[in-house]
Order: sequence, then C-alpha cells, then structure tokens
Amino acid sequence: MIPIVDMKSQLRCIESEVRTAIDDVLDSGWFIMGKQLKAFEEEFAAYLGVRYCVGVGSGTEAIHLALWALGIGPGHEVITVPNTCVPTLCGITQTGATPVLVDVAESTLTMDPDQLETAITDQTKAIVPVHLYGHPCDMDPILAVARSRGLAVVEDCAQAHGAEYRGIRCGGFGDVAAFSFYPSKNLGALGDGGAVVTNDEGLANECRMLRNYGEERRYYHTRPGVNSRLDEMQASILRVKLRHLDEWNDARRERAARYAQQLASAPVTVPYEAPWARHNYHLYPVRSPERDALQAHLKDRGVGTLIHYPIPIHLQQAFAGLGLEAGRFPVAEAACNEVLSLPMYPTLPLEDVDRVAEAVAAFTHG
Repeated sequence: MIPIVDMKSQLRCIESEVRTAIDDVLDSGWFIMGKQLKAFEEEFAAYLGVRYCVGVGSGTEAIHLALWALGIGPGHEVITVPNTCVPTLCGITQTGATPVLVDVAESTLTMDPDQLETAITDQTKAIVPVHLYGHPCDMDPILAVARSRGLAVVEDCAQAHGAEYRGIRCGGFGDVAAFSFYPSKNLGALGDGGAVVTNDEGLANECRMLRNYGEERRYYHTRPGVNSRLDEMQASILRVKLRHLDEWNDARRERAARYAQQLASAPVTVPYEAPWARHNYHLYPVRSPERDALQAHLKDRGVGTLIHYPIPIHLQQAFAGLGLEAGRFPVAEAACNEVLSLPMYPTLPLEDVDRVAEAVAAFTHG
C-alpha cells in the first residue's frame, strides 16, 4: 500500500539531528518555557518575516488566543469558510463568538472575497481566511474589505508553512496568524503544538500572557488565561525541522508537478495554483464527481487516500445551531463531495507518484 503520508520516512532523514536536540533538552533539565522555545520563536518569526512568534499548545489554541487577544468574545461574529477543518471553528467558538460562513472561490477553494460584504453585520469583528491545502487565500481584496470595515484579520495558516502570496510567506498579512504543528503538517512536531505570529507587539505580549494563565511576570497575573504552552521538547524538534522546511516544500512541489503532468488526461481535476500563489502542497486533492468510486478503485490498487473534508462545517451536527441548510454554500459543498487527497509527502518515491497516477488514469467509472 502506498500511504497517504509517511512521517517515519521523513523522520529517518533527520533522525540524528532530532535525537541530538532531544538529548540537549533532557540534559538541560528544563522542559517548559525555556531557551528552546525562545530560540524557535525567534527563528520561526525570522523565517516568516514577522516580528513576533508565540509558541502555544495547538493550532486550535493559536486561533483561540489570537481572537481572544483581539478582544473578541460573546456577542461578536467572526467570518470564515465552510470547507475547513473543524478546529478553525472550534478556535472561534472557544472565545464565545459566533462563526459566520461565506462560500469559497471555485478555482482555489479558499475564501471568496466577493462574498464578504454581504456577510458583515454590526456584530462582525474579524475575518479568518483559511489557506487551505497549502494554497494561499487572495489576501489583497480580503484585507481591503477588512480595512474598509474596521475588521481584524486572523490568517489560519495551519496548512500554509512556507506557502507564499505575491512572493511573501503566509502569516504576515493579517493582524495576526495562527499555525499548527500537528505531526503531519509541512512543519510538524512529534506531538501537538502551534504558534501565533504577528507584527503587533501588544498582541504578541497579550498572547504570551494568555497562554500562561494570564501571567505578566511570575506569580503576578493581570487577567485570567489558560495553559497553552509549546514545550521545550517540541520546540527543539521544530527548530531542527525548520532548517529543512524549504527543501521539503520543494520536494512536495516536484511531486505535485509530476502528478499534474501525468494526470493531465486523467478523469480528475488537479489542484489549481493561482498566478499570485506559491503552493506548499501540504495536500494534493484531486476532484472527481465519482469520488467515492475512485477512492475504492485506488484502494483496490494499493493506493492510500483521504477525503479533506467530507462534510462542510454547516452540515456538521456540532454546528447545527448555526441554522444553515444544505445548498447555502454550493461551491464548498460541491468540493466536499468531490475532493480526494492523493499520497503527498516530501519523501514519497517518484516511482510511487507514477504508480498512483497510473492507477488514477485507469479509473473509468463508478
């Protein structure tokens, strides 16, 4: 079976570096809020071209803390998209705010800026565009709407490590951005982890306090907070992996280009890359109106796949309270019925890319 992702093969390439990093933490005897976290925050901020990075416990908490630091809470509305992973919405609802959804663009499956104006009310306080699958959102028109209406922008960069919009890495366009370091991400820890990044010193300081019980200095708490800290072990591992991120992203792009070439005549639609975007190919989702039959066909031929994501947010039971019926967001709903992610990871053998492409091309009907 060709797996959808193989994190072990990637880890084997840097095993000695990772073991050295882990040993350094063990030898230090310091496991929370130490020098590894500080160094990673500085290095990741420099990589993104932003001023501040605040390591936190997960990508979900990164969204939560970013919105909380912006003063968003009960009675407020936050606009995002229906075809994202549920953690995006969980980060919003944890503040007490109400999610409001807008449809996505047919080409990129990211937020359609033309849908924003009609979704804004007097209660709207922020927009959370999601750089889905590693393809950036079209940020300029999103930011134009936000600025004209006095709204904050929180980029969901959970899948966008190293992706670029108009030559600039995602994460520095909005007021603040949230990253996830879940193990399967392009930059993944060996456990949960996340980060808030921003160019705003006040927001960065607020997030630092909120992640650590609202503590301004030891045992002095200026407001209630939470426990959401990126630990020293994960920070040390992320420092190692960050040194390889560009190389790994380039390897993903090489595999994506090979897929695109070989699937040009296959019965699927391959991912689109806008002229202003540099995709990091966190995922490689193709589209087929016979998605389920295609998935079964590939399984029979030893190809692992996954659906990202089968049920749009407004049709999830957890968010039935939003009162949104099927048909409300036709582009997102169609995508959820058609997308199928093919194997994609930096160490995916090129001959396996060929095998997957051949299996897809051999699919005729459900």
